[in-house]
Amino acid sequence: MSMAISSDESSVLAQLPEVMAMDRITVRTERPYDVVVGAGASRLLTDVACGRRVALIHPASVTEQARELNALPTDSVEIIVPDAEQAKTPECLLTCWQRLAEAGFTRDDLVVSLGGGAATDLAGFVAATWLRGVDVVHLPTTVLAMADAAIGGKTGINLVSGKNLVGAFHQPLAVLCDTDLLGSLNGREVRSGLAEIVKCGFIADPSILECIRAAPQAVLDTGSEQFRTVLEAAVRVKAAVVASDPHEQTSHGDDVGRERLNYGHTLGHAVEAHEHFTWRHGEADAIGMIFAAELSHRYLGLSENVVSLTRTILSDLGLPVSFDDVAWSDLRATMALDKKTRMDPTTGRRVLRFVGIRAPGSVAMIVDPDEDALAKCYRSLRTD
Repeated sequence: MSMAISSDESSVLAQLPEVMAMDRITVRTERPYDVVVGAGASRLLTDVACGRRVALIHPASVTEQARELNALPTDSVEIIVPDAEQAKTPECLLTCWQRLAEAGFTRDDLVVSLGGGAATDLAGFVAATWLRGVDVVHLPTTVLAMADAAIGGKTGINLVSGKNLVGAFHQPLAVLCDTDLLGSLNGREVRSGLAEIVKCGFIADPSILECIRAAPQAVLDTGSEQFRTVLEAAVRVKAAVVASDPHEQTSHGDDVGRERLNYGHTLGHAVEAHEHFTWRHGEADAIGMIFAAELSHRYLGLSENVVSLTRTILSDLGLPVSFDDVAWSDLRATMALDKKTRMDPTTGRRVLRFVGIRAPGSVAMIVDPDEDALAKCYRSLRTD
């Protein structure tokens, strides 16, 4: 029988002394689970795994950290996958399935991811599909994964045609965000992850923007109090959004559910695809957020000050704020495959839908914007 972590104060995690010095945030989906944020959170894997056999999926870049996990039973299976988006391929997925088959992996066993957003996406999909679903625990090692990818149960595999076109919803058993694991990250990875935290500020919690605006260099230090403040705030945003709309129902007008988490992602994912995934996810989403802000200014009355603020905050964090590397027609064709796109039943035409904001914290959908307006928003990203 698989163990479930309850969300009440008598849960295993709630009773552990180590948790008292950390932040425990409950994601209240159909099976609630805890996200623990703090130094040393990975040590809790011993209690969460509870002696079960583990399949540890991780990229080669975190092999040393994988060796330091002393919670794994001796008969555990280690599956080393490529770094970043190269792990999210059908070929890599097949390799993971084959390894589980060779090990005789059962429904009582546990998949554990260790790594960034690509590792959580891949391991989550492996867990969702093996024997129609086994438990998964995420140990994110990047800012991006802690703030976003590891929380919410979204899994995904990339195809040549686009990012995350194959996936499933599969909520984890627990997410252990050990901030000690961030110490070895290079600056580019930290900045990329902070883009997702900035997104949470624009879609739900403007206090995140205030904190970053006041001390951007402090926020870039993953050991600082300012960093932990914005990380915890972003986790709370993600937990609340997922709880209210766990399976991303279609949004309408100002009634926007989980789709709000895709603010900036429509263009961002297209940029990633056309840059052959050499850009970090957060870097592409930074460009996407500026594009979304420009579009929101035209369609939702977002003030020019907030559009300018978007550029300023992202620039202060060292993220890209201009882009003209790809022809607009090529990006536009890729965006037609975005998962928010819908077919207009009256015309049979694929209609683009964007997440926009009226103001920070006030989200609304922009449906079927004018093609000239889209092109103008893209031109606003040029360096000249």
